[in-house]
Amino acid sequence: MRALVGGSSKGIGLGCAVALAQAGAAVTVMGRNPDSLDEARLSLPHLLDQTHGAISVDFSDSQAVGAAAEADVLANGRVQILINNTGGPAPGPLNEAGAGALTEGFEMHILCNQALVHATKEGMIETGYGRIINIISSSVVTPISNLGVSNTIRGAVAQWGKTLAAELFFPARSRLRD
Repeated sequence: MRALVGGSSKGIGLGCAVALAQAGAAVTVMGRNPDSLDEARLSLPHLLDQTHGAISVDFSDSQAVGAAAEADVLANGRVQILINNTGGPAPGPLNEAGAGALTEGFEMHILCNQALVHATKEGMIETGYGRIINIISSSVVTPISNLGVSNTIRGAVAQWGKTLAAELFFPARSRLRD
């Protein structure tokens, strides 16, 4: 079993990577700082014959994220578990945010998630097993003050994830509403 975990040099992402490694998965950590990623990779438990990897890439460039994930899949094999996780967007009221802040948030969260799914979905489909987990926020239920762009983008990620699940894992249900 292979897992790819975004934003995993620290925090929630690293916690997910450790838990997956403890469960026996070969884990590839992914983020922008190569030194922190290597440290995170080396900290992962090795319970079986697991080989853990690291991909250094900036989540502000979805094309680079997709290319890096595709290269990892080609070099190391199919991924069955994808954890979409990344920080940001920056705090502040939505009514003061410029279009660029929304565009950056969309790139980092929706477009990077989409690129990662494109790079990994075939392995899930071929093995008949797949999990795509989106680390978002409680703001999808109740917006959090002073996190306007984040509330907006993370709500969009929640809907993106529901749509993707219906299409990939429940296609018959997805077509019922056509």
